Amino acid sequence: MTPEELIKKVRKIEIKTKALSHQIFAGEYHSAFKGRGMAFSEVREYQYGDDVRNMDWNVTARMSAPYVKVFEEERELTVVLLVDISRSGLFGTAVKTKREQIAEIAATLAFSALLNNDKVGCILFSDRVEKFIPPQKGRTHFLHIIREILEYDPRHDGTDIGEALRYLTNAIKKKCTAFVLSDMLDVQADGTPLYEDALKVAVNRHDVSVIRVSDPREKTLPNVGLVNAKDAENGTSRWINTGSRSVRLAYEEWFRNATLSADRLLLKYQIDHVDIATDEDYVHGLMALFHKR
Repeated sequence: MTPEELIKKVRKIEIKTKALSHQIFAGEYHSAFKGRGMAFSEVREYQYGDDVRNMDWNVTARMSAPYVKVFEEERELTVVLLVDISRSGLFGTAVKTKREQIAEIAATLAFSALLNNDKVGCILFSDRVEKFIPPQKGRTHFLHIIREILEYDPRHDGTDIGEALRYLTNAIKKKCTAFVLSDMLDVQADGTPLYEDALKVAVNRHDVSVIRVSDPREKTLPNVGLVNAKDAENGTSRWINTGSRSVRLAYEEWFRNATLSADRLLLKYQIDHVDIATDEDYVHGLMALFHKR
């Protein structure tokens, strides 16, 4: 992609997501993500009517008098986008590649946060963290994030969602709202997710949501005879007889198991998530995610 093409594409995404954020998502985003957390403010002496559940027993013991913790609603959020830029994201048989769809979704979330005066950061990952853009505010910062998502060429192959989640946990100390944008196909041979341990830690510290982006062709193999298929991430290739019904059914079962295993894991940790395909309008998917909250 030439610099001129990149600028044109970024500008197009900005115009589209700005309109969506203003007209559709501003209120939904605010309702879903603002005022959900309470931040510690101070400790003061107990007053009649205070909730005894807020008693600070350590201070009470030291001062020999009852003290309570005072909390205030958090008015500003920190939003972090965990964006899968592994080479499998270059796959797309519909209108867009998975990476292009992810970029537009990320832009819409970032612009909605921008309208709400929230900070936005970004973690670009493959099988390791490729780039970390610390949370900031402002249009220039927003455009920087979108350019990187579209243009960044990963230095490494593969996908490791757990590594990105561990980086989030270590880099962002204060509770944030995190969106994982990925196909979530970081699994063992039987379809079991490889990122459960890191996910378990991350959800205990942050408000995590998952946006799973897929291409319709990933669910089934077309019957086109003998083909030489290449893995975009590790570079290996093998001949596959797509004319064989048993081969097609085995692949469909593997993909279904991988999807269901991820669903069960997200349900286990009560993580809001939505599926959005490359041939779908992501507006409906994001609205569904916001309404879940």
